[in-house]
Amino acid sequence: MKIVDIREIAIPLKSSLRNSVFDFSEMTTSVVAVISDVMRNGKPLIGYAFNSTGRYACGAQMRSRLIPRILSASPDELLDASGVNFDPAKIFARMMLREKPGGHSERSVPIGTIEVAVWDLVAKVADKPLYAVLAERFNQGKIPTKVPCYVGGGWYAPGKGIPELKEEIQRRKDEGYTVMKVKVGGAPLKEDLLRLDAAIEVMGSANSIAVDANAAWQRESALTYTKALAPYGLRWLEEPTDPLDYALLAELCGFYEAPIATAENLFSTQDIRNLIQFGGLRSDRDIIQIDVPQSYGITQFSRTLEMMAERKWARSQVFPHGGNLMTLAIVAGFGLGGCEAYPDVFGAFAGFADDSIVTEGFINLSDRPGIGFEGQNQLFSLMQTINN
Repeated sequence: MKIVDIREIAIPLKSSLRNSVFDFSEMTTSVVAVISDVMRNGKPLIGYAFNSTGRYACGAQMRSRLIPRILSASPDELLDASGVNFDPAKIFARMMLREKPGGHSERSVPIGTIEVAVWDLVAKVADKPLYAVLAERFNQGKIPTKVPCYVGGGWYAPGKGIPELKEEIQRRKDEGYTVMKVKVGGAPLKEDLLRLDAAIEVMGSANSIAVDANAAWQRESALTYTKALAPYGLRWLEEPTDPLDYALLAELCGFYEAPIATAENLFSTQDIRNLIQFGGLRSDRDIIQIDVPQSYGITQFSRTLEMMAERKWARSQVFPHGGNLMTLAIVAGFGLGGCEAYPDVFGAFAGFADDSIVTEGFINLSDRPGIGFEGQNQLFSLMQTINN
């Protein structure tokens, strides 16, 4: 058995939304297909993935060096010990050939995207959902029946005021979400506090609201905002500043009692290790939000979790960035704290399977083999164009 081809296409998101830092009008994403010679129902098994959201398409690196390295390997070099499935760790190592240490974001996103597509293929060869394969390998076989899931939203958009924000939040509440994340930092503080008051009014409790600053604040604005937010008792404050600004993060953690969530803009095990060692984060409450497909993929993520466990961080404190089926499978398989959702935000790349149901803040899991993109019709139709 072998991988016969790996293909990539870049697709625009076409979104008019913005957070506190940038708008998504030019955002693109890479879709990857890893094609094998394993036949099932008369068709070759194919693993799919895309590079999550918030980072642009990265096909140049894939085509110039990562894909050729995989395809130039002998088939046996990429198989597991049983010889009946592919080995993601070996394929990851193959992509890292002749790569200089450091410089993570330039290669972590393309490598992670391909690696997650390989895992989709591995689970399809095993004829199991990816979360089940991950649970067997990394979580003592513990497979949940449902996963905690909060919803991201409260975006800034043209013509969107308080009434429209309240309408959005009520809609998500009616859909079954019990925790809503709202953007802050993209408007004056007074206006953001009015938006926050409106969100709490709809959800019924500040503990049902998290806020996301998208790392927009410098020291003065971060201190001003966090001191204004401290009395609210929010669920968490996300990305108040650059996660590499360890001194400022430690200062914020020193007086802000509610959890601080960060790390979606970090891309490696070394980044996370430095963050929890020097950033003042508190393992009993703060949240790590690394985006797995953007951070070298699942194999390396398992090593990040091992490093965190050595430093007394529980998996329940990990809520990966990325509201999509890839992240849902990873959260379920590793037994993490929860998953985020971004329905109706990033076009076909938003949301989960068409038959997904959120009930009292938990989302169900399907039994489709692999990641399960086949159950997300609009996205899967788009993914299949890569094979035309």
